[in-house]
Amino acid sequence: MMRLGLTEIKVERTPISVFVLDDDTRRHRWFKKRFEGDELDVSETVEKAKVFLSENSYDAIFLDHDLLPHHYESNDHDDFSSTGYAIAEWLTENSEYQRASTIVVHTRNADAAIKMVEKLRESGRNVEYCAFPMLDLKIKNYWKR
Repeated sequence: MMRLGLTEIKVERTPISVFVLDDDTRRHRWFKKRFEGDELDVSETVEKAKVFLSENSYDAIFLDHDLLPHHYESNDHDDFSSTGYAIAEWLTENSEYQRASTIVVHTRNADAAIKMVEKLRESGRNVEYCAFPMLDLKIKNYWKR
C-alpha cells in the first residue's frame, strides 16, 4: 500500500519541553493549544522566568519583550529590567543555561526584538525573531505534529 501511495505514513514526534515568557493570558491559551501534549511552562514576569530557566531544560523558548502596559506605548522608558530584554541579557550572562534550546523572540515590537536577538547571539544562541502573527507557521515548520 505504501509503495502505491495508498497509505500515509505519519510519525508522531515525541513531546518537547517549551517555555513561554509573555504577559498576555490570551497568548498563554494560544501556546497551550499549539503545544498540546508537550510540557509547557509559562511566566508573566522576568523573575519567575529566571527561576524556570535556571531549574529546567527546554527544547523551545519563546520570549516576548513588552511585559507591562507602558511598554506597549514606546521603547522610551527606563524599565528594561521588566522586559524580555532582561531575560536575553540574563541568558547571555549565564551561558550554562539553555544552551541547546531554540529561542524565538515573538514580540510585535520589532525594534526591541532585534536588540534581543543580537544580545542572545553574543553568546552563540540559536535564536530568531518571528512577529507573533507569523508564529503559528513557524511552530508548524519547526515542531510539526
